[in-house]
Amino acid sequence: MKKVKISAVSYLNTKPFIYGLEHSGFVNEIELSLDMPSLCASKLIEDKVDVGLVPVAVIPKIKGAEIISDYCIGARGPVRTVVLVSEVPLEEVDTIILDYQSRTSVMLARVLARFFWKKEAKWLKGEPGYHTRDIKGKTAGVVIGDRVFEIDGHYPHVYDLSQEWANYTGLDFVFACWTANKPLSEDFKKALNEALAVGIDNMPDVIQEIAPQYPDYNLAEYYSRDISYPLDESKRKGLELFWNYAEKLES
Repeated sequence: MKKVKISAVSYLNTKPFIYGLEHSGFVNEIELSLDMPSLCASKLIEDKVDVGLVPVAVIPKIKGAEIISDYCIGARGPVRTVVLVSEVPLEEVDTIILDYQSRTSVMLARVLARFFWKKEAKWLKGEPGYHTRDIKGKTAGVVIGDRVFEIDGHYPHVYDLSQEWANYTGLDFVFACWTANKPLSEDFKKALNEALAVGIDNMPDVIQEIAPQYPDYNLAEYYSRDISYPLDESKRKGLELFWNYAEKLES
């Protein structure tokens, strides 16, 4: 039987998912590749994989898209690893460099700027290394994932984009969902959910396994405070509102 192809991300916030896929044995039933978020999206759009943990900004653009898991990458308030940083206050920023690895974070920054911050700015696409090289003066930058830890304490002004969303909307935010581009069996969806739950339900073991890679961070605090995995009603409402704003922005 042909294995289902899955593209996932190997950031700190997805480690519990990867742990679950591997330790449940489900990884032996699938063909798994680990990619940056934007590549996950491209692979799913181009039908190079069947399932992806993809940025939610691209889901409306995927033919036949279906969110197939009860888990997501989400946040209730601050997320810590999706930020806009600058040397000057937001009011003085005139240029914003966008992260090249995630479409959702880019869209969230633009939605916040247009509808909530009421901010006009020049938007630039970041190049590798921009987060330590190009953010200076009145040029701010959106930085995501593990690279946020690399610049911890480097910039005086840090705006957590998930917290900004919560401040204005009162809703949770969803960054990525497990999404299929074709019909899959209910048995597969159930098995995927059960595998992901192995990681979510065994967080101390996940932390013990990855702690040597992140010696300077309180992983227990990060996973309990900054990331929220259940795709519950509040997150679904936040997701629908985000899609609505994104559609207005692109129209």
